[in-house]
Amino acid sequence: MSTTETPSKQVPIVDPDARLMLQVQGGDQSAFEELVSRYQNRVLGVLFNAIGNKEEAEDLAQEVFLRIFRARHGYKPTAKFSTWIFTITNNLAMNARRSRRTRRAVNIDADENGALGARPQEQLLKEPGPSASGQLHASEVAELVRQAVGKLDERQRMAVLLSKFEDLGYAEIAEIMGISTMAVKSLLARARTNLREMLEPYLDVI
Repeated sequence: MSTTETPSKQVPIVDPDARLMLQVQGGDQSAFEELVSRYQNRVLGVLFNAIGNKEEAEDLAQEVFLRIFRARHGYKPTAKFSTWIFTITNNLAMNARRSRRTRRAVNIDADENGALGARPQEQLLKEPGPSASGQLHASEVAELVRQAVGKLDERQRMAVLLSKFEDLGYAEIAEIMGISTMAVKSLLARARTNLREMLEPYLDVI
């Protein structure tokens, strides 16, 4: 599905965000501002953790909403609004990463200024102590998990971000990523295995 297309199946307009988008289509600027308010942090969070650079994530988040606004006249409420906006988000994130590879400027490990920090396993190994023994505070656990997610490959990472950060179901993630439901389940299963392997040395609870 292109970034300016909505899915082809007609569904009842029960999604309040889809109703807002219809108001945007009718020229209601305040409805668009409400959609931006509802989704800007969510979209930015996914992009930030998907590509690991704050400034680039902010630019891409702005592009997401620009595309939504430009597509308003052709909008049809044929699926949940969240499916549409996160499809655009996913496509832009994937394009950004492909562009980096083309420019031969990819840094496989998130750098110190990235969303998920620098080499969490190496940092913990260099500084053994309470954290390494599993006596972590909740904030430390959350940060370590975010860092580990940043080590996943881009498809596994996006599946995890949509599933765990956005609480989306398999079917919606499949539509957003353009893959089957079974492929989503497989991605998430592999991601869980990889995360467990990365986190087991440091977290007794994993």
